[in-house]
Amino acid sequence: MKVAVLDHGSGNTHSVTRALARAGAEVTLTRDMDEVLGADGLVVPGVGAFDSVMTKLTEVRGDRMIERRLAGGRPVLGICVGLQILFDSSAEHDSTRAGLSQLPGRVEELDHPVLPHMGWSKVRPAPGSRLLAGLTDERFYFVHSYGVLTDPAAELTCEQLTPPSISWADHGAPFVAAIEHGPLSATQFHPEKSGEAGLALLTNWINTLG
Repeated sequence: MKVAVLDHGSGNTHSVTRALARAGAEVTLTRDMDEVLGADGLVVPGVGAFDSVMTKLTEVRGDRMIERRLAGGRPVLGICVGLQILFDSSAEHDSTRAGLSQLPGRVEELDHPVLPHMGWSKVRPAPGSRLLAGLTDERFYFVHSYGVLTDPAAELTCEQLTPPSISWADHGAPFVAAIEHGPLSATQFHPEKSGEAGLALLTNWINTLG
């Protein structure tokens, strides 16, 4: 499978590229529209503040690339802040910047006295999760202070829409650890830093592309 990693200047792009190659993908680090749209899968990493990632993403027209792929049913995987930007907005640094609104909800500060949440935590896979198949008892690597604390499925107002499949983790209170919604997948944790469990997750995602 051909996988494009979006080179928008924010994220562990080289670590992600290496991990995807280990998982068996033919990987290209690119911001070229044709390469992004033509790939079997697109990975959108993100590290740093919500506003900064959104700014860098829009500068390379990454927002349009993501929207066009999803509109055509073409798979996209977001990682860390690459998950957060899929939502409507963020409370980080009193942000007024809009997200991509692919999913309803707002990114909020985690409900815990110790921040950031940094280290290995268990994830509770959603029933029937393809992304986390065979990974029920595994831990994944997180580093973040903000996340989605509410269930995006509860925010949907149209009964005809299929609700997203949500996997959860905890740091003081539950937060969204992973999302699967049609061609859209995302993880709050870093699979590229999560050892064999992360490699297995990336392999699961690549196997959905065929």
